[in-house]
Amino acid sequence: MKKTLFPPTTRSKMYQHVLLLSTALLAMLCSCKTQTTAPATSQYEKEWSFESVPVWADEFEYTGQPDSTKWGYDTGGGGWGNNELQYYTDSSSNSYVSDGTLMITARKENYKGREYTSARLVSKDKGDFLYGRFEIRAKLPTGKGTWPALWMLPTDWAYGGWPKSGEIDIMEHVGFDQNKVHVTVHTEAYNHSQGTQKGQSKVVETASTEFHLYRVDWTPVAVKGYIDDQQVFEFPNEGKGPSVWPFDKRFHLLMNIAVGGNWGGAAGVDPSVFPQSMEVDYVRVYEMNEK
Repeated sequence: MKKTLFPPTTRSKMYQHVLLLSTALLAMLCSCKTQTTAPATSQYEKEWSFESVPVWADEFEYTGQPDSTKWGYDTGGGGWGNNELQYYTDSSSNSYVSDGTLMITARKENYKGREYTSARLVSKDKGDFLYGRFEIRAKLPTGKGTWPALWMLPTDWAYGGWPKSGEIDIMEHVGFDQNKVHVTVHTEAYNHSQGTQKGQSKVVETASTEFHLYRVDWTPVAVKGYIDDQQVFEFPNEGKGPSVWPFDKRFHLLMNIAVGGNWGGAAGVDPSVFPQSMEVDYVRVYEMNEK
């Protein structure tokens, strides 16, 4: 008969003790592992707020050309990188303030080798911002070939030319797709040249017949887009550097109507719809606060 060191009942108890000890040890190891790998409080969990009084604004409560202390002009033709048809001017026939609103007007007229004129207002060196809430209340033009935009570009181009330094489109609309409003960002990693841009759209049934509020909230952790205070878009900071998130430098505002172009003219241009105007009720910028 084979001898054993311990009788069966003793061995059974020993096995039970070993099993209990192993289970407890495994639980301790799992607990330690979970504790050491749990992320710290994310920036996304922080609360961000904005001042209730604008730090910069134009209410357009005057008559004449746009306030030169707040707005300059990009002028010229050449397609603007998108094969656009207009020549941007600083003429009052293309941008004028009266009755409490700014009118940016695209016209069918020959000017310096172009068949259309329009205006592109910029706040560069007059209103440059790092983070904040940006509100523009506007009524959009209509008609095939119109391409209005309320948007932001980098002031210093710290990461290089487009799209490396980024672009924030608060509102874009193309006349061949009436009432579909787009909110978009472009970066080196995500941009329309590659078909990787990040954006969302919403149908606004009265986009060209009533005023609507277009807004972006820009913080260190996200760019969020709103239409009439309803969020339609969010682009989070992925923490992968400036190729994905170049939005840690100063940006300025732009407002314009392009004619035709790669997107605006994708379905052609109807010259009979012009002149067409984008009417802007106000532009307001609020400073960001971190709670």
